[in-house]
Amino acid sequence: MDNRAEVREFLISRRARVTPEQVGLPGGTNRRVDGLRRSEVATLAGVSVEYYTRLERGAISGASPEVLDSLARALCLDDAERAHLFDLAHAANPVARPPKRRNPKTWAPHQSLQWVLDAITAGPAFVRNGRMDILAANTLARAFYRDIYDMTGQPPNIARFTFLDERAYDFYPDWDMFADVTVAILRTEAARDPHNKELHDLIGELCTRSDEFRRRWGAHNVRHHGAGFKTFHHPVVGEMTLAYEGLGMEAEPGLSITVYAAEPGTPSAERMQLLASWAATEYGEARTTPPERENTEL
Repeated sequence: MDNRAEVREFLISRRARVTPEQVGLPGGTNRRVDGLRRSEVATLAGVSVEYYTRLERGAISGASPEVLDSLARALCLDDAERAHLFDLAHAANPVARPPKRRNPKTWAPHQSLQWVLDAITAGPAFVRNGRMDILAANTLARAFYRDIYDMTGQPPNIARFTFLDERAYDFYPDWDMFADVTVAILRTEAARDPHNKELHDLIGELCTRSDEFRRRWGAHNVRHHGAGFKTFHHPVVGEMTLAYEGLGMEAEPGLSITVYAAEPGTPSAERMQLLASWAATEYGEARTTPPERENTEL
């Protein structure tokens, strides 16, 4: 896959974001570019202007880890952006092997994985892939994301819900923040797994159908999404502020388990209990065996 355009746009966008003052260079008044000049980035990274120019034009194949590290420091990249730069360089390597992928339409959780999810009864717990498909969930997660499960098409997808379903604006009180995070996750995954046709089909669909997604996609922002707090407005029980933790799955590289929990003794915890009661009525007891589906991988 030729990713030179991705490399070029990412480096240009990061260079435009850094001011000379941030890196100890004189600013001056006669500057015709936003951020740093190419020559300034080259000096900070310890490479020639000609070599940096080739890199910014997308010719990143063969760049050493040392050069990439120096470039990351020169452009003041955070951890997620640095990892993204290395992913772009890895994808440009013609001998790089794409990671193992699963077809989200046919992949099913092992019975033991579903047991683990169902054992989490105080909060939503679910498995997702890099394109934000929900591949497995406990009963509370199905109740929590009931509008996503209600969308046509399978598997349920958080990104598609965020940008293509009007209910998302109610579910996410700070919709702009959720939209930014969603795009950053997909941008990060697109560099990590550049040969994933299903992922690129989703990105193409969202770019075509959503001006909000297309504008954010052009910003080339990336992020690691591991832990924090989020506020939701559930259509049944109302507003909840929840902590979340994302856990990578050693047995299934590329998949992660996300668990939400409310702080004990808070209104959010009371509403989570109400949601659990509603879910028990709506969905019955937590499922103890996975659906009968063939467990296959691409």
